[in-house]
Amino acid sequence: MTDHPDRTDRTDRTAGREREVVRAFVALSHELVDDYDVLDMLAQLTRSCADLLDVSSAGLLLADGQGVLHLAATSSESTHHLEVFQLQRDEGPCLDCFRTGETVVAEDPAEMRRHWPEFARAAELVGFASVHALPMRLRDHALGTVGLFGEHPGRLAQDDLDLAQALVHVASVAVVNERSALDRDAVNDQLQHALTSRIVLEQAKGVVAAAGELDMEDAFHALRRYARDHGRRLSEVAAEVVARRLRGPVVLAHARAVGILPG
Repeated sequence: MTDHPDRTDRTDRTAGREREVVRAFVALSHELVDDYDVLDMLAQLTRSCADLLDVSSAGLLLADGQGVLHLAATSSESTHHLEVFQLQRDEGPCLDCFRTGETVVAEDPAEMRRHWPEFARAAELVGFASVHALPMRLRDHALGTVGLFGEHPGRLAQDDLDLAQALVHVASVAVVNERSALDRDAVNDQLQHALTSRIVLEQAKGVVAAAGELDMEDAFHALRRYARDHGRRLSEVAAEVVARRLRGPVVLAHARAVGILPG
């Protein structure tokens, strides 16, 4: 007896997704034992959420030592702008999630409008119709929040929410690491370093984007690929670009040579 084609397709999709989940956790677990780059790890987390879950994009906000949220990583530029909008307006699901420590869900635009009118208008403008916000914490210390943005109305299945929260938990441990987990000052220092590195990265993206007439997302991929291929930290490469010790055209030439940008 042969398998029904539809059943075979579902089995293949399930097996493929399971492999991707394993790869995501393996990548994050490596961050716990290696001399990892926090900025790169957080960027990887947002991309893993967008790739593995039924969402279009993901963004991550981290709190500084005073409990003020800042943008740390996004999987797309549209999410970057929406997360910044939340922070500027002090309104949105990620802020509510951080303040309450609870998962926040809005399944459709109408629900978003009831809770966060200005955020809802901004979300609809960039094509998002649903949002899930998950807390990022270590024990009772709130670290930040991860926002998952979907192009279609609906609530994520519980298995997907559990998977997302598990990814976030692993990333939380990686951010602070075991040795500093009980030291609140050390935790705040780690978070502040990640936030400062993010500011420098945004500046470096602007330099590379201007040099190559690229959008900011392609500029990020060029920087990240250069850092990885040269065994460097993304934050270090970004700092060198901003300081003009590493020229934007050099980063672009490498990206074109390895095929992530057209020649």
